[in-house]
Amino acid sequence: MAASVVDTTLDVEAARAHFPALKDGYIFADNAGGSQCLKGVVDRISDYLLHTNVQLGAGYTVSVSSTARVNEGATATAELLNALSPDEIVFASSSTAAVNNLAAAVAADILDGEEIIVTGEHEANAGPWKRLAAQRRLPLKVWEHTPSPSQPNEPYAIELALATLLPLITAKTRLVAFTACSNLLGTVVDVAAVIRAVRAEAERHGARKLEVCVDCVAYAPHRRIDVQAWDVDYCFFSYYKVYGPHISVLYARSRALAGLPSLAHHFLRVGAQAYKVSPGGTGYELAYASAGVLPYLRALSPAGAVDDAFARIATHEHVLLRTLLAYLSGADARARGVRIVGDSEAGPRRAPTVSFVVVGERAVRSSDIVAYFDKKGKMGIRYGHFYAYGLVDSLRPKIDLEDAIVRISLVHYNTVAEVDTLVDVLKDALDALQ
Repeated sequence: MAASVVDTTLDVEAARAHFPALKDGYIFADNAGGSQCLKGVVDRISDYLLHTNVQLGAGYTVSVSSTARVNEGATATAELLNALSPDEIVFASSSTAAVNNLAAAVAADILDGEEIIVTGEHEANAGPWKRLAAQRRLPLKVWEHTPSPSQPNEPYAIELALATLLPLITAKTRLVAFTACSNLLGTVVDVAAVIRAVRAEAERHGARKLEVCVDCVAYAPHRRIDVQAWDVDYCFFSYYKVYGPHISVLYARSRALAGLPSLAHHFLRVGAQAYKVSPGGTGYELAYASAGVLPYLRALSPAGAVDDAFARIATHEHVLLRTLLAYLSGADARARGVRIVGDSEAGPRRAPTVSFVVVGERAVRSSDIVAYFDKKGKMGIRYGHFYAYGLVDSLRPKIDLEDAIVRISLVHYNTVAEVDTLVDVLKDALDALQ
C-alpha cells in the first residue's frame, strides 16, 4: 500500500488577513529585522492599557486581573516552546538584555579556568559571553564557520560543521552558546543533534558541568522551538520577529534556574522562579499581548496543532526561497557579479533569509542597491552586518563592514508574486547601477 501524502499547504491569503500592514501592497522583505504585528496582538496591547494598566501583585480586582493577563503571556509562551512550566519563561526588553542578565547570573557558578564556547555571529548571544570571559579571564573559544563542502569554489558558502565544534570540548568546558539559525546566512542548525553530541563529548571528557544556550532569534519565525526535545538549558527569541510585540523571551530550564543566584531585589522571595534572572518587570502590556501569537499559529493548522502550523510555514517558505535563489544563483546574476553569502541550495536546512553581494568588475555597493529598492517605493530590504559583525569581518575576499551585504528576508506571509517583484527590481537595479 502506498504511503499517504501529508498535505502541508499554507493558506497564505488567510494568514495575510491577520496583518493590517499588508493590506496596502507594501512588500516587507526585512522580516529578519522585525516582522509585521498581528492585529490580535495589537488589540491585546490596547485592551490591557485601557482596562488593566495597574501594577501587578496587589489584592484589588483590577490588579488581580492584570497579574493573570501577564501570566497568560508566560503560559502561552511555555506552550509554544513546549516548556514544562510558565515559571521557565522570562520576559525581557530585548534578546541582548535577556542574555546579559543570564550571563550575570551564570557567572557566579563558573569556576576560574572553565571555558566558554560561542559561535562568532549574532552578538546578542556571543557578546554577553565574550564580556563575561574577558571580565573573569576565562578561556573563550569560537565555533568558526568553515567552507561548505558542497560548494568548495564559492568563497561565501560557509557553514557551522559539528566536526569543528567537538574538538573544542574539553574537561573544562562550562557553557556552549550557539545560533540555531543564522540571521545572515539563513542556515538552520540541527539543534537537538548538536546538543546531544556536545553533551556526550563533555561527559567523555569528564566536564564538571555543561550548559547550553541557543540563540533562536532567527529560528523562531520559521521552525518550532521544542525545548524538551532539544534538551536545552537556555534559549531565547524576540517576539517582535515572530508576529508579536517588541518584547523578548528567555527560556531557562527549571533545574538550571535552581542553581542560579537571584538578580532581583534581596527582599523578594523568588525561589526557583524565572524572576531570578529578571531584575525588574518588563512591558506588562507586551507580555500579555504575546499570548496572541499562539492562537494565530494554531489557526494556520486545520487541526489546530503548532507543529503542523510550522510544517505549513516551512513548506510555503521553501517555495519563496526556491524562487528567490533561482535568480540569485542563476547565470544572469552570476554574470553581473552577484554572489550569495551562504548556501545557494533551497534545502530543508535553509530559512528564507538570503544575503548577497555584487563583486568583481561589475561591483555595486550594497547601500546603493537598497536605496534603489526604496526609490521604487512600497518595498523594503536592508543592507549591513545585521549584528553578525564578527562573521562578516571574517569573510574573504574582505567585505566592507560599513557597506556589508544586502539581505532579503522573507516569512510565511510573503507571496511568490512579491518575490517575483523583488527579483525584477533587483534586475533593474543592476542595470541602472552597473
